[in-house]
Amino acid sequence: MTKKIRVAIAGVGNCTSALVQGIHYYKSINEKNSIGLTAYDLAGYTPNDIEFVAAFDVSDLKVGLDLSEAIFCPPNNAIKICDVPNLGIKVNKGKVLDGVGKHLAEKITLSNNQTSNISEILKDSKADVFVNYLPVGSRAATQFYAEQCLAAGVSFINAIPVFIASEAKWQQLFKEKNLLCAGDDIMSQVGATVVHKTLVKLFIDRGVKVDDTYQLNIGGDMDFYNMLDNDRLEDKRISKTSAIQAMSPYSIPMRIGPSDFVESLKNDKVCYINIRGKKFGHIPIELDLKLRVADAYNSGGIMIDAIRATKIGLDRGLSGVLESVSAYCFKHPPIQMPYTQAKEKFIQFINGKRN
Repeated sequence: MTKKIRVAIAGVGNCTSALVQGIHYYKSINEKNSIGLTAYDLAGYTPNDIEFVAAFDVSDLKVGLDLSEAIFCPPNNAIKICDVPNLGIKVNKGKVLDGVGKHLAEKITLSNNQTSNISEILKDSKADVFVNYLPVGSRAATQFYAEQCLAAGVSFINAIPVFIASEAKWQQLFKEKNLLCAGDDIMSQVGATVVHKTLVKLFIDRGVKVDDTYQLNIGGDMDFYNMLDNDRLEDKRISKTSAIQAMSPYSIPMRIGPSDFVESLKNDKVCYINIRGKKFGHIPIELDLKLRVADAYNSGGIMIDAIRATKIGLDRGLSGVLESVSAYCFKHPPIQMPYTQAKEKFIQFINGKRN
C-alpha cells in the first residue's frame, strides 16, 4: 500500500480552497479534535496522507501560481482558516470548453497561456485520484477531464452535478481500465440536500403523507453567480430533486434548487426548506426551516473522506463505480439511500466488508 494519496484537481475555486486549507488545518491539530471528518483515520489513511500533485484552472489570476497562492485569488471568497505553505504545484491552464458560462465570464479573464496536455501532466504527476470541482453546468468539460483520466490511468471523483459515476457508460469505461469513479455532485456535511432528504424520510417514516415540498437556496459566491444562467442548472436540479424524491415511495410535487445570487452573503449559503403534509386525522402539518452555512467548508470533510475511500478501493484492486462511497458522499449516486443507511454501508466498505 502506498501511504500517500496523490491528488490532481480541476477548478481552483472556493471548494478547492476549503479542501486544501482543510487538509493542512487537520495536519496541525490533535486527532481528538478532528471535527467534521467521518474519522481521522480511515483504514490507515489520515488527512496528512493527501498530497496535491497537479492542478488546473483557466483564470489568468490563478494559472501559473502555486496552488497555495491560487486558492486565495479573487473571485474566491472562502474563509481563511490557516496559512498554506508553498506546495510546489503550479496551476496549469485547463481546457475551457463549457467550463465558463456567460455570467462567470463577466467576473474572470481567461488566461492567455496555452492549454496544457492534461493526460500527460496526469501521467507525469503519478496521480492516484482526480477531483473534478469545475463550475456547475460544465458538462463537456467534465466529460473531457474524465476522458483524460481514462487515458492517463487516474481514478475520477466527480464533485459536480454532471452525471459520470451514476451513468452505466462511464462506469463501464472506468471498469475496463481498472480504475475507480465516485460521484456525482458532492453532498455537504450538513447542507440543504442531506437535511431535506432526512426530514422527508422522517415525515414518511412517522406516518405523515407529504403533500408538497420546496427548497430555495441563495448565496454570494461565484457558484451562485454562475448559476444565474438557467441553462446550466438542468443537471443540478435533477441531482438535488432525485436525492429527495428517492426518500418517498410515492411521487411528491417539489421544487428544488438554486434561487438567487446575493453578493453580500459572500461564501455563505442560505437555504429555506418547506414541507407540507397531513398527519393523524388528516390534520395539516407544515415545517419551515432556515439553514445558513459557509458553503465551501460544508463539502471539505466529505471530500477528504471520498478521496481516502477511493484510495482504499484502489489498494484493494477494485474497479468501476464505488457504490457505497457514492451513496454516502454524493447527491446523485448510482443507488440512492437514506443518509443513515448510506453511512452504515460506507463504514462497512472502509472495514472491508463491501464495495
